[in-house]
Amino acid sequence: MSSTSLATAPSESLGFAPDRLQRLKDVLQDEINRNRLPGCVALISRHGKLAMHESLGWQQADAQVPMAKDSVFRIYSMTKPITSVATMMLYEAGKLLLTDPVSKFIPEFARQKVLSSQGGADVLTPASRPATIQDLLRHTAGLTYEFLGAAAIHKQYAQAHMNLRDRANAEFMPALAQLPLIANPGTVWEYSRATDVLGRVIEVISGQTLGEFFQQHIFKPLGMAHTWFAVPDALHDKLAEPFTKDPDGAPQMKVYEVKAPVPFESGGGGLCSTAMDYARFMQFMLNRGELDGVRLLGPRTVDYMTTDHLGNLPVNAGGSSNLVLPGYGFGLGFAVRKALGQAPIPGSVGLYYWGGLAGTTFFIDPALQLCATLMIQAPNQREYYRFLFRNLVYAALAD
Repeated sequence: MSSTSLATAPSESLGFAPDRLQRLKDVLQDEINRNRLPGCVALISRHGKLAMHESLGWQQADAQVPMAKDSVFRIYSMTKPITSVATMMLYEAGKLLLTDPVSKFIPEFARQKVLSSQGGADVLTPASRPATIQDLLRHTAGLTYEFLGAAAIHKQYAQAHMNLRDRANAEFMPALAQLPLIANPGTVWEYSRATDVLGRVIEVISGQTLGEFFQQHIFKPLGMAHTWFAVPDALHDKLAEPFTKDPDGAPQMKVYEVKAPVPFESGGGGLCSTAMDYARFMQFMLNRGELDGVRLLGPRTVDYMTTDHLGNLPVNAGGSSNLVLPGYGFGLGFAVRKALGQAPIPGSVGLYYWGGLAGTTFFIDPALQLCATLMIQAPNQREYYRFLFRNLVYAALAD
């Protein structure tokens, strides 16, 4: 890691109150002591320096393996911002336009149909317009996720085994394209497999697998040496795991296996990473496309990605409705804060963030030159810890 970025500095020199950072650690440790959380890695940086990088609790609670700063986590949908950056790198290279229809790169996405209910019957009608690359980036392509509801369309996703990882991207996309849309493209925000589709677009344009593209064009240039779709054999003992039984007694969500490669390299949720690797990605974004002299995106492209692209478009009712908080919109890969109030957690206007299904979360606050990530594997409690962590980080600021 370069000494020019993410070196440790005294927390008070970065505007934090040391006793309040200690309180953040104490609260997380108390959650661990009460067997609410297996363990975590918390990382906070400001002005390009580390104010906190702490490991607490257990990497594998059942085996009593302590958490380490370099423990590896399944980051699920924190893959999406990386895929979005890769897409915009191709955009800057003149390989695609945001107005390009998805079918330009994946022909099976031409002539899609929308599923709706009319008079109690399911009806298919042609989409009003083709979905575009911008629609994929901002989740307005009319796609969905099988776990976001129990309507007819979600059942079709489940019946088509969209949750399995046994098909490479080239085989997965035609199956996805055959499914109906939940809404006309460009009409509503619906969280979806759109970023998985972007992963295939990247493959088609580059001639590389998504993993190869990431390694060559993002991970190696940014010094992210511990981010992959499959964890190397030598680092299996670094993999963080959730509790085998949910502490609230609910059915425990099963996390996916990452100790061996699988055919499906999911641009929407397939990566594993460490807190420090993701911190380097966050700092790259905060620096508006550059890290340690390596520039992957132009500053104005980053600004464009991290502003709201929804305007007055509604968030779809149902499973997506709790993902974009009040006062937020969505950019090209990130939720973006538009109002100082309204949301039940703090943050400056312009803050952008996202999280992963197993519990990982990050946010970047350009106004305060602040980045933070909490790496946990607690899928059933993820929303609680995302809110708790953000509250405690802002409470620790003293300037």
